[in-house]
Amino acid sequence: MKKKIHPKNYRPVVFKDINNEKMIICKSTVITKDFIHINGNEYPLYKMEISSYSHPFFTGEKRFLGKTGPAEKFKKKYEKYKKF
Repeated sequence: MKKKIHPKNYRPVVFKDINNEKMIICKSTVITKDFIHINGNEYPLYKMEISSYSHPFFTGEKRFLGKTGPAEKFKKKYEKYKKF
């Protein structure tokens, strides 16, 4: 292997899915402020909103995040400025 090609902060990091509390430990250079203790070891913690454990494509679930999407919100906000 080539020497000195990896960044200095390449270390094990815990990626935690906040939707279902599942965790994955893998090496990363992501910058984090939080830490977590697992089996007596302290790891940097990165909180994710979605992962393969909660993404509808991987789980097969259909979820609706809201009643209106961005396009509907935009139309509602600016419909008072319509010119006929």
